[in-house]
Amino acid sequence: MGIVNYEFETTSPISPARLFKAVTFEADKLFPKAAPHVVKSVELQGNGGPGTLVKINFAEGLPYQYVKHHVDAVDEANLSYSYSVIGGGPLGAKLEKISFDNKLVAAAGEGTLVKSSMKFFTIGDSAFTEDEIKEQIQRMDGVYKAVEAYLVANPGVCN
Repeated sequence: MGIVNYEFETTSPISPARLFKAVTFEADKLFPKAAPHVVKSVELQGNGGPGTLVKINFAEGLPYQYVKHHVDAVDEANLSYSYSVIGGGPLGAKLEKISFDNKLVAAAGEGTLVKSSMKFFTIGDSAFTEDEIKEQIQRMDGVYKAVEAYLVANPGVCN
């Protein structure tokens, strides 16, 4: 097994506290509303905190049927959360697991700077390229951009 590390940053027009709530504690309700073209449903086993299992079921016609996450850590005071992809999605021939450590901080002016540290755990001698990593980020980004648009259009949600 090998480990490929990747750092990624992106910005959002949503405040850090509101975005944190949306992607951690409200994702099961919010993702299917905000991105029904991508997310069919979200199932939780737990309260959203550490140890929670999250299964995101995708709409028909997408490359993956579902992805399963394990919530590793949630720190509300510091607006950080960690989770691992443990089933479905891109896992299989090349990847055993993907771990994410995310931190949300206030961006200059308004909005949020999202800092993500990712670890891709490969199977055997499999290589996982930067292009493959960027493809995975692009897929995730589609859901997050839809969530942002939903929050902008619905200012009373996740306050």
